[in-house]
Amino acid sequence: MSVGEVRMLIDGELVEAESGKRFDNINPATEEVLGPVADASATDMKRAIAAARRAFDETDWSANRSLRKRCLEQLHEAIDAEREELREELIAEVGAPRMLTYGPQLDMPLADALLWPAKMIEEFAWDRDLPNGAAMGFNSQRSVWKEPVGVVGSIVPWNYPFEVTINKIAQVLATGNTTVLKPAPDTPWNATRLGRLVAEKTDIPAGVFNVVTSSDHLVGEELTLSPLVDMISFTGSTVTGKRIMEKGAATLKRVFLELGGKSAMVVLDDADFPTVVPSGSMVCMHAGQGCAMQTRMLLPRSRYDEGVELITQAMSMVPYGDPSDPNVMMGPVISAKQHGRVLGYIEKGQEEGAKLVLGGGRPAAFPKGYFVEPTLFVDVDNSMTIAQEEIFGPVLCVIPYEDDEDAVRIANDSGYGLSGGVFSSDEARATAIARRVRTGSIGINGGMWYGADSPYGGYKSSGIGRQNGTEGFEQYLETKAVAWLRP
Repeated sequence: MSVGEVRMLIDGELVEAESGKRFDNINPATEEVLGPVADASATDMKRAIAAARRAFDETDWSANRSLRKRCLEQLHEAIDAEREELREELIAEVGAPRMLTYGPQLDMPLADALLWPAKMIEEFAWDRDLPNGAAMGFNSQRSVWKEPVGVVGSIVPWNYPFEVTINKIAQVLATGNTTVLKPAPDTPWNATRLGRLVAEKTDIPAGVFNVVTSSDHLVGEELTLSPLVDMISFTGSTVTGKRIMEKGAATLKRVFLELGGKSAMVVLDDADFPTVVPSGSMVCMHAGQGCAMQTRMLLPRSRYDEGVELITQAMSMVPYGDPSDPNVMMGPVISAKQHGRVLGYIEKGQEEGAKLVLGGGRPAAFPKGYFVEPTLFVDVDNSMTIAQEEIFGPVLCVIPYEDDEDAVRIANDSGYGLSGGVFSSDEARATAIARRVRTGSIGINGGMWYGADSPYGGYKSSGIGRQNGTEGFEQYLETKAVAWLRP
């Protein structure tokens, strides 16, 4: 694989950091250096913010809907033309299994992330009329206008970097905003590739879209602190989301926060266990690095032993290893730091009394790379740390429950509320359970809610706002009430 794009995009120009510094992009499967990327300072970030502010205030981007639609379609075509190069890049820098790039890491979001918002530009009700009003004796014709928020700081994580980025910036740009994209330092090249394609293959005006890469997380915090930035759109950890809210309060930043999860897979006693229970091994997909992963499996006591046997067998058969292998479902975790964090949670689970029946360490076959074995805990109490905190590794907790009421209680006994699943041979029963689970998304008998038209986000500590769908589109808009005095 060739070296990725080293340069950032600031004010329409592909540039190195002002200091000339670079940092290394590391392959998590081999621990080898893939190549360098620009290492920005706060000075570079402030220049990007100023460019985004100027582009919003001084160009017609915010008002020119036909230009925005054309540019989104151009960007879609440009990415599609480099799809295979991007695929290899994601496998290398993210450790994403090849099979996953044909799904949510690349092909699924590329199918509609840009094209659905482009279509919405034409279909959305930017203006709507209200009935004439007669307040205080005045006859007024009234309307409501939808207008862009302004400058949006787009901050993305390392686990599904392209998927999150493209869904985020597509709606930010479609609604007429300008943006500064700050990718995670672990996975910078997919973002710098986007910057290059915007500069070389689209009519997006200079400053509308900027990409700033940095090894220093505090450089990204400039977006939260700057009075020139109107909104932060963040996907990542709950801890960082809370910090963004705190730091953004000084300038009353609007925030969209898509944060962590500890989702429950509720298997009811009438479910087809041999089919349903083994699917819980999907927690190992991409080494468990997904916020919507169903990391708590709730099994009825009446069929608990049967379920444990089935999931143990399934987890023992998860294909893992070199992410470039098309048969591999699970590659490494992203970094040495994350590797240590996951192993620390596994140790904590054992200390608190959960029964470790599978995995729990580094695979002997992979002394290099940040690999963790598929790990299964059973007899987990929902109060345990491993059941309450997001591990972000290939770790499944199996928790017994007594009846439907108890299952709902346990599912909701979490600080998070992002996603989940309910399985039953009786769809009405499963649906009734799903209505009571306090999460932003939920699948019934394996149903998939994903798509650019589907709002995604969470309740409680899983975030504020939604990515995608009409709800996601509207969160990047301000609302202006307008009235004309009529005789």
